[in-house]
Amino acid sequence: MKEFKGNVLFLDRSDINTDEIIPAKYLTEITKEALKPYLLEDLHIDGFSPARNIPGKSVIITRANFGCGSSREHAPWALEVNGINLVIAESFARIFRQNMYNCGMLAVELQKETIDRLFEICSGRDVDITTDMDNCQFIVKTGNEEERIFFEIADFDKALINSGGWVEYADSKY
Repeated sequence: MKEFKGNVLFLDRSDINTDEIIPAKYLTEITKEALKPYLLEDLHIDGFSPARNIPGKSVIITRANFGCGSSREHAPWALEVNGINLVIAESFARIFRQNMYNCGMLAVELQKETIDRLFEICSGRDVDITTDMDNCQFIVKTGNEEERIFFEIADFDKALINSGGWVEYADSKY
């Protein structure tokens, strides 16, 4: 099972689409590793630089409708190969969200008010998140402060994650 913890990358924008996650011109690559340098290359947010902001991050917190656009698995793959296995957002495009679970990654929706509060108190600060899957909660640490945030996950999605993704789940069941 992948780890769902680490330093947070805050992306303060809604509707980040799959072309911004991994530009379509790289979809001819045949390995996940080949996608690595291009993650979020076309994302435009004031002050954001992929080369400066992505290294060392393994969690993304963002706004609504993350992963909208096409249905390709390359977007979760580009996150995964960069060590990002957890995305927390107000909402996800349905197919992107399922592709995350199919890859054994975690996509969690939190209420807008909770996301707003995280941006307000944490953005611009060094923030680490640890996921307690047994109790369905995130432990958010910034400086000496710690907060626990509960989340929901469907039993089947949790089974996919615990198995390492759809292929591993199917291998163990069928």
